[in-house]
Amino acid sequence: MNIQGKVALVGAGPGDPELLTVKAVKAIQAATVLLVDDLVSDDIVALAAPAARIVYVGKRGGCKSTPQAFIEKLMVMAAREGENVVRLKGGDPFIFGRGGEELEHLRESGIEVQVINGITAGLAAVTSLGVPLTHRQHAHGVVFVTGHVRPGAEGTDWRALAETAHKARLTLVIYMGVSGAERIEGELLTGLPASTPACVIQNASLPTQRHLSTTLGSLAASIREAGMGSPSIIVVGDVMAGVALATAHPASARAA
Repeated sequence: MNIQGKVALVGAGPGDPELLTVKAVKAIQAATVLLVDDLVSDDIVALAAPAARIVYVGKRGGCKSTPQAFIEKLMVMAAREGENVVRLKGGDPFIFGRGGEELEHLRESGIEVQVINGITAGLAAVTSLGVPLTHRQHAHGVVFVTGHVRPGAEGTDWRALAETAHKARLTLVIYMGVSGAERIEGELLTGLPASTPACVIQNASLPTQRHLSTTLGSLAASIREAGMGSPSIIVVGDVMAGVALATAHPASARAA
């Protein structure tokens, strides 16, 4: 009798294993096969059972990536072989993690699938600095947006977003935006003041975390001067003013 396995799309959070949910830990420990993203920390992978098969399927901007279609094929094949599969994804599966695409493919293939949320890096990054994403006096909402543009796609309308953020007093949390910071800065300046506080947080929640505080008008230059790289979160909005005031030089990177 052929017993079909199942798949869990598990959010590994920003990297600190103590930020995992109890449900995520249980799923990782019960997995017989783990397909692991590039940004998942070694301490989290170490929670897997000794007999579990671990397959690294890294996907990071600017680097050679495992094709998405191949990852989806692996999940289906392993589940049909009766394996208990965990697709271990950095952050949350449904926030810029392609979890929606994988969920659709697994369901179309007749595979039982579960989604276990993780703390997304955009939230963990600002929390580590003691800053809220929303505040009754400073920010009435928050927008999570990607700075990565798929080849041939239009990408985010930054001008429209800037106008809306200014009128509605929104915090902008930008994922994968470091490489396109100059373009993003220029477009956002069409609707937001150059003095708008901004912050870049690299390696959120990890011992190597660092951040820089600046303004929107100096964003790209500050990133270059401080040597900030991926993975980083860019946060633009008045809620970051407290961090900016605590930093002596707008382009200086400081350990969190």
